[in-house]
Amino acid sequence: MKTFTRLAQPIVLAWGFRRALIAFLAGAASALAITPVNADPSSFITVWPVMFVTVPVAVWLLDGAAAGRWGGIVAAAVTGWWFGFGYFLAGLYWIGHAFLVDAKDVALFGPLMPIAVVGLPAYLALYTAFGCALARLFWTRGLLRVLTFAAALTLAEWLRGHLLTGFPWNALGYSLTTPLVLAQCTALFGVWGLTFIALAVFASPAVLADERADTRWPWLAPAAAAVVLVAIAIYGTVRLATTPTAYVDGVKLRIMQPNVPQDEKFSYANKTQVMQHYLALSDRATGPSSSGVASATLLIWPESAFPFFLTREPDALAQIAALLHGGPVLITGAARAGDLAPVTRDLHAYNSVYVIDNGGNILSVYDKVHLVPFGEYLPFQHLLERIGLRQLTRLQGGFLAGDRRRLLAPPGVPKMLPLICYEIIFPHAVLPAGERPGWMLNLTNDAWFGESAGPYQHFQQARVRAIEEGLPLVRAANTGISAVVDPVGRIIHSLALGSEGVLDSALPQPIAQTVYSRWGDLPLAVLIAGILLMAAVRRMQR
Repeated sequence: MKTFTRLAQPIVLAWGFRRALIAFLAGAASALAITPVNADPSSFITVWPVMFVTVPVAVWLLDGAAAGRWGGIVAAAVTGWWFGFGYFLAGLYWIGHAFLVDAKDVALFGPLMPIAVVGLPAYLALYTAFGCALARLFWTRGLLRVLTFAAALTLAEWLRGHLLTGFPWNALGYSLTTPLVLAQCTALFGVWGLTFIALAVFASPAVLADERADTRWPWLAPAAAAVVLVAIAIYGTVRLATTPTAYVDGVKLRIMQPNVPQDEKFSYANKTQVMQHYLALSDRATGPSSSGVASATLLIWPESAFPFFLTREPDALAQIAALLHGGPVLITGAARAGDLAPVTRDLHAYNSVYVIDNGGNILSVYDKVHLVPFGEYLPFQHLLERIGLRQLTRLQGGFLAGDRRRLLAPPGVPKMLPLICYEIIFPHAVLPAGERPGWMLNLTNDAWFGESAGPYQHFQQARVRAIEEGLPLVRAANTGISAVVDPVGRIIHSLALGSEGVLDSALPQPIAQTVYSRWGDLPLAVLIAGILLMAAVRRMQR
């Protein structure tokens, strides 16, 4: 225990620039616990134990904030901001790639890249600052402060995922979603519940540096953390062993991953080449017994597949009908033209999913509900456009959001829930109320971010939604990662990032509705409220 006390003391006593630097480096190192360092979701090789070092550092820094103004709350907030800034800067650096993906846009968007790469982490770190300030407000000595820290940071993370349209990317709970056995507990309490467990478990070694007057048996905290990790692993192992993958009879999927460069994908001049590439690749044989697209029940193309409005190009629909020639149904992403704006005369458009039968007829459409700020629209759109700003998609007026989530029912397959791009990253917010589909379909275009960490992180979060909801996931991406995932998160088939090809697979069946799907975050809210109340009572007593 004396060793930990010697380690903690200079951290507790650090102040000024040194304190900020320690917090920043601890946050940045914590990003090692998320994808793509853990790029293989099936691997048992993981570096999340690094957080057994970085999170106790955060706790010790909050211990040392007591001498600050307002009972250390301001110092705790500053410390939390630097920790969060390091974490988000290291984990979201890849966002800058989107500003340079098209050579024509470098002059327009290139100067904004540093602002986005630094500005977004700086904003997200405000939530970490709030969490640390809240924890410091209820701070006590001993083990209870570890639970207080975990509860306050989890609440801050939950708010990050909901306020101002929400951005729950790289929630701290994802650090415990590799290996797959650990991720199974999200079926019970979701990634927000796993965030609380991760923070409490990783913070537990901080107690080893306590004085005996504060914590009589400090070893109990890491021992309890080890028991929790073992219990989660046992639960996950049993769940995987007792939940074999079952498949829907008579359904064969074919997913086309074209790997078209982003600057070519959205150029109307490349219309013919893009369509010919899609048609040829979709009908490619994948083995001696393959008959190309004719053997599929459902052909799936990725998000925003065309550099044009599909319904305004009858020749494209005719080519699709010829490809399908009485065989499978096509599900594809495409921009959908709306009406002209009455004042600005901007062309309204939607980011949509089309279901097209084998005669080239459009059977149903879903319009994306949760749009990406600054990617698909600008806050205060017309005001910012007047000063020369554009969202990354460069559509005058921005995209419009759909009215609601809705299930689609392609012929010959169970009802499915379409989710476009980052719509799938929001825990307990993907399914429409009162409806449960047979599977989830995620169409995305991660070409914006090249072969960086972004697509790996996106896929990992989509995979966790499958576990949370107990629903299989089918994913079609322009450049990867396309995959079929069963309802406990096993990857049945996949295509690697940056590759071109087609993927043939059966469709997994769903399992019974999970506890998390049924109850959501209500049990976690009760737990957090109880811990903060207990900490408040303890603090008043002292």
